[in-house]
Parts: sequence; structure tokens; C-alpha cells
Amino acid sequence: MYRKLLVVLGIYLCMGFAACGSAEGNQGETPATVTEAPATEAPAATATEAPAETVAPTATPTPTVKPAEDWFEGVTPARAYKGLTDTNPIITQCFGADPYAMVYGDTVYFYMTADVFEYDNKAQLKENSYGKINTIKVVSTKDMVNFTDHGAIMVAGSKGAATWAGNSWAPAAAWKTIDGQDKFFLYFADSARGIGVLVADSPTGPFKDPIGGALIDRSVPNCGDITWLFDPAVLVDDDGTGYLYFGGGVPEGKAADPGNARVVKLGDDMISLAGDPVKVNAPYLFEDSGIHKYQDKYYYTYCTNWNVDAAGTAQYGFHNAEIVSMVSDSPMGPFEFKEVILENPGKYCGLYGNNHHCVFTFSDRWYITYHARTLEKSMGIDKGYRVTHVDEFAMQKDGTIGMIKQTTKGREQLCYVDPYVENSAAMIAVQGGVNTTAADVNATFYGAGAMALANMDEGAFVKVKGVDFGETSPASVTAMLKVSGGGEGAIQIRVDGLEGEIVGYVNVDRLTGVEYEAYTSVLDTKITGVHDLYFIFCGDGYRVMSWKFEK
Repeated sequence: MYRKLLVVLGIYLCMGFAACGSAEGNQGETPATVTEAPATEAPAATATEAPAETVAPTATPTPTVKPAEDWFEGVTPARAYKGLTDTNPIITQCFGADPYAMVYGDTVYFYMTADVFEYDNKAQLKENSYGKINTIKVVSTKDMVNFTDHGAIMVAGSKGAATWAGNSWAPAAAWKTIDGQDKFFLYFADSARGIGVLVADSPTGPFKDPIGGALIDRSVPNCGDITWLFDPAVLVDDDGTGYLYFGGGVPEGKAADPGNARVVKLGDDMISLAGDPVKVNAPYLFEDSGIHKYQDKYYYTYCTNWNVDAAGTAQYGFHNAEIVSMVSDSPMGPFEFKEVILENPGKYCGLYGNNHHCVFTFSDRWYITYHARTLEKSMGIDKGYRVTHVDEFAMQKDGTIGMIKQTTKGREQLCYVDPYVENSAAMIAVQGGVNTTAADVNATFYGAGAMALANMDEGAFVKVKGVDFGETSPASVTAMLKVSGGGEGAIQIRVDGLEGEIVGYVNVDRLTGVEYEAYTSVLDTKITGVHDLYFIFCGDGYRVMSWKFEK
């Protein structure tokens, strides 16, 4: 079956979890380290060394032998690992942990440790050790409910941008205008050994290593005694100055005052240090630095350790592995303890683990993104693999946050999807049975770029929430497809549910090609106003890169 072939050819098929991975240690354990020396092979070939998958002019395909509607007789929709109306977790086609949000223009980009399944020599799934992780997953959204999959950035190892690094954990991202051009900076932890930085001209890359080694390691002043040299967070202040926060771990006998958090001022280029790191006095620190600014105050947030005793709870009000905040008048501190803001997600999903977050503001609303073990629980797994959630909260006038409620349905859609522009097929609110793969040369060589749906199960589907068709019904729909030799099938389009009204079909024909081609079909039903859109897939041997309706 061509669906099987695509599994081999796909660069990062997320449901196979070969393109996902993660960041810290779990419940007080020392983070895993790579036992093999970092590879020294040359970086992946540049994009100019291989032909891109180009888009062909509109094709006039030969009709399929089987009528499109016949493909769906007796077909049951594939299983979704969250409810059709749920907004959390934000992705289910793969894992993604330690999320960090970067707002750029009208879009939020989420960078995540790409948890990857690990197996023993008997092909049995193992506990997540984090030692296999060398990519960073990236998705984006404009409306906070539909998330576009951009693949996984190849960061560490012989095929990564940073060949000196063995792992890529706990990313942090920021952008800054330098010499009139917007530059994007991705900070990551090489296990617990140090912190690297990559730079790009776009939020999805390609990312390159500008310094050829770690930005922070144990040779940096005031860093040699940090237990875990990882978990960066970055702030670009209103004046353009950058600050980096990092550190973690609990020295024996020092649970109440580990002394392992640091902050350092970055150089104007964001890839150098403008001074020595200084200590952040964070009580019961475990890991997971976070930083945000509100009303000229700086909020340092972090995860407490697994050794919070009765005295600590009495003094601060927190428990093991919770997210807490401190506040200062300066980005360099000193910070004073303020409050608990997020309980451990295990309290709600039943599977406890390390707690990692990022606080951000977008479209005049405040959000916290964090990871939980909800996806693996839905899959019937208990091995420590994480996925990203986002919940909204309100910053109070007095500067307090309060305890943020963790939900599955708590975010509102901020804007509707325009169906009359080309939309990525990998823009997903809810899915069942789909995978994503590289659709352009950047994604092929660098991990992140344009993605396509591939290797769909029979009855696989994608839901796109809140699509506004306006007052005039579209006449047709065009999908950009790449069909392997002998590939065939159909795409069914429904509105407002998997059993909702059928709008039309796109035939997938018996064509062979190396390019994406436009497949246009006249709609069977008129549709106006705002609807949830469902694409349901049957057949084999094809990929879907994008869709667009025409009036």
C-alpha cells in the first residue's frame, strides 16, 4: 500500500512520533544525557543542493474509476485523541513538551521539545528518557484554536544546525530587528550541559548556528556549579535589550534554596553575553524558567521541586512541581516571591510529571502554555510523553495572576478563517488518523517549513474551526495534491460535524507525479456564513498540501 510507502519517505511523520521529542528530568530524577559523543558529520545539505517540490499549473485530472461518494460507504471516522469541541491539547498528531510562545505580528508560534517514542530491543515502548531528542517542534496560530503544523526543526546531532550538541530540550524563542531586518532567535538546552542559540530570517527557519558552540556552558562565570544548565527563557525588553534566564536542579540538602537560577544580559546581537550571569534567589526551585512583563514589573516564573516540605508550603503556599511567580522592578532582579499560578497538571489528568510553562500575551489577552500527559493517557500509554496545552487567564490590576484553571475547552476563537485564500492542509483544530510530512525543500533539509497531510488512515479527518464563507456561496474548491503512481481515493467535505451536511468531494486520480497539482471540484451544496469545516479522507497514495474555495 502506498500509505505504507509514505511512512518510509516522510521526514517527520508525527503520529509515528519520529519527529517529536522532550526536555527535562522527571520527578526529581537527573535529566538523561546522551551516552554517545555528539556527531561531527557535516550539517544537512543546503536547500539549493536539491530540487524543491514545485507546484504545477492547474491540472485537469481524469475522473476516478470509482465515484467519489462510493469511497465512504461503511467508513467509520478515525479516532481523535481529544473531543471534537476541545481546544486542548493543541496538537494530537504528535507530542510536544516544554512549550514556549513567541508572538510575531498576527501570529503566535509555539516551539516545543519534540518527545519521541523510545523502544527496547524487543520493540517494546520504553519510558521517556529524553536522550533521543534532537529536534524542536513548531506550530503556529492566528486564532488560538486552529494550529498550523510547521514540522520539527533539526537542531542537534549530525543532521542538525548545531552539530556540536547531542540534544535539543526546552526551547525559548524571541525576535528582534537588527540593522533593519527582523531576526529570530531560538535558544535550546543541550541536555543539562549548556544552552545554545540558533538564528533565522523567519520564525520557522531555516535556523543556523551563528557561533558554533554553546552560548552558556560551565566555563561562563557563575555557572560552573549549576546542577542542570538548561531551561532557557528569553525577554526582549521595550528598549530592545535581551535577557536570558536559565538553570535548575536541587543540590543535596538544599531543597529550600537550591541556588541554581541565573539571569544574564544579552549583547545587542542576541547571540553573545553583555555581562556575567547573576543569581536569582528562587525558593524551592526545580527547573523551568519563565519571564514576562506587566505594568513595568518583571515576573519570573518557575517550577518548584519535588521536595517541598510542610515549612515551605506554610511559608509560600505551594506544593511539589507547581508553577509559581516572583516579581521585580528590574529584569535582573532581585525578585520577591508573589504567588502560585498553576498546579501540577497531573492533578487533573491523573498522570503527574515535570511541569513546564510559558506566560504570554496575544491580542490583548493573557495565556499560559504548559505541557501535560493527556495525549498519552488517551492512547492508553503511561511512559512520560508530553503534549502542549494553552489556557487563558486575566492579569489583575494589582499585578496578581491567581490560580489559573486548566481546561479542555477554555479558549475562544479570536478570528475566523478565510476560505478564499490558500490555507495549509496542516492547519488543524482537531484531527483523527492523519500525519504530516515535508512539502517543500526547507522542510526536507531543515525539518521545518511547509507541511502536507500524508499516510492518512481510512476515514482520517481534519476539522478546521470557524470558517467564514460570507454571504455568497463558493462555487468550487481546489486542493493541492501530490499523487503517487496508482494512488487513488477521495476527499469528502462536510460542515459542522463528521455527520454534518456534505458540501462536496475532491476526486483523487490515478496519476503519477513528483509535483503538487491543483485538483478542482464543483461544490454540490451552497454554503454561506460561519461553519466548522471537516475534510475526511479515503483512499491511498496521496498527500494534501493546501485547500482554497473559489466563488
